Amino acid sequence: MSPEVEGLPIEIKFAPALRAHRGKLLSGKSAPGNEVHAASLIRERRVILDSALKKQPAELARILTHELYHFVWVRLGNPARWSFEELLRREILSHAPGELGWSAERLKQGLHRRDRAVRSRRWREYVCESFCDTAAWLLTNFRDHEEFTLPRVWRCDRRAWFEKSQLTTRISV
Repeated sequence: MSPEVEGLPIEIKFAPALRAHRGKLLSGKSAPGNEVHAASLIRERRVILDSALKKQPAELARILTHELYHFVWVRLGNPARWSFEELLRREILSHAPGELGWSAERLKQGLHRRDRAVRSRRWREYVCESFCDTAAWLLTNFRDHEEFTLPRVWRCDRRAWFEKSQLTTRISV
């Protein structure tokens, strides 16, 4: 399943040993920070992927899809973003464990009740990462992956949300 994509070009580059440190993307094994697979630079319309992904085509497709959906997220509009946010709020209130990718799972684990209540930056970042991880789960060939820890019943709700929003057939980046 591949959506029709419309929008200005996005530059895609590779760099070795990507790391995130204090809001900056660094490259090189000796660089400080946390290891990351990729980063999206929305204003610059660039995606930078770790060079090691070239040797893992399926994982490259999953990570690249995730990064491209960051561009979709910023163009989605508040009603759709709030609708997805409400879906996640229902999951959390029902104590649904897991996520569809490490980036969202890591953020979900750090959430507090207050984050949801005040729509904190932490909460909004989680919602965005969950959206992108869900898109990557839906649109790549992985059915099982160690990062897919969200139970199937909740996956069905997310699939239905994306299909209703037509975000698996046509996207604007």
